[in-house]
Amino acid sequence: MGLITKDNPKLSIQRQCELLEIARSSYYYEPAPESAQNLELMRQIDELHLEHPYYGVRRLRAELSTDKCPLNEKRIRRLMRKMGLEALYPKRNLSKPCKWHSRFPYLLRGLEIKASIQVWSMDITYIPMKHGFMYLCAVIDWRSRYLLRTFNFFDGR
Repeated sequence: MGLITKDNPKLSIQRQCELLEIARSSYYYEPAPESAQNLELMRQIDELHLEHPYYGVRRLRAELSTDKCPLNEKRIRRLMRKMGLEALYPKRNLSKPCKWHSRFPYLLRGLEIKASIQVWSMDITYIPMKHGFMYLCAVIDWRSRYLLRTFNFFDGR
């Protein structure tokens, strides 16, 4: 923990943990290292990933599992995530525009904004919260970049 100092004469470790709102056991916790069996499995996953980078978790489990040592997909997934490996496959390309969707012209192109009330814009942001969600709407003046008005809509389902 970088925020807690051991040699602080004014605050004990217990008080520092209370101020940071963490359990004292979190300060003393040291994660256990990977077992030798998992390290060997990680080496095998790395070799297979270099040969076949398009293999996913299920395919790797099928390749590495034996009758003597069956493997779990969750274990393979955890180790791949720890190693930073991901199967290579064509992902969805959402940046292509729809052919049937109408395109609107940019009406402000070439317009010189001289007055502070000449052009306004509005932005809406969705904010998830613990109990529901909130929309934050803001009206902004382009010339002064002044926030004219904000609206909050809360739905506490």
